[in-house]
Amino acid sequence: MTYLLITLHVVVCIALIIIVLLQAGKGAEIGASFGAGASNTVFGASGGKSFMSRMTAAVAIVFMLTSLVLAYFWGKPGSSSVMPEAVAPVSAPAPAAPPATALPQTEKAPAAAPGQAQKK
Repeated sequence: MTYLLITLHVVVCIALIIIVLLQAGKGAEIGASFGAGASNTVFGASGGKSFMSRMTAAVAIVFMLTSLVLAYFWGKPGSSSVMPEAVAPVSAPAPAAPPATALPQTEKAPAAAPGQAQKK
């Protein structure tokens, strides 16, 4: 069922793109408003709805319906969050082990701070 809806949705998307690209722009009839041609004044300055504008509206409605149906089918029932219920814990890296051959520490006099002379 969902594969059929996805296929229909993709076909409708492509059809909507093609129909919109095939339509003439609103500026194409600008010459008719200035008397450069015979304009159809029965339906007003914008003219009547053409076949392409009605086809665009019909395909847009089908696109919206398939979008809503797909969103309904793909949603998880009873889920109010997009986050998963359980998240895998992130393990911290192990601390580095001290070197195996550590030299014994000897007592040393504290070093003088830089810029200070050592008293003898």
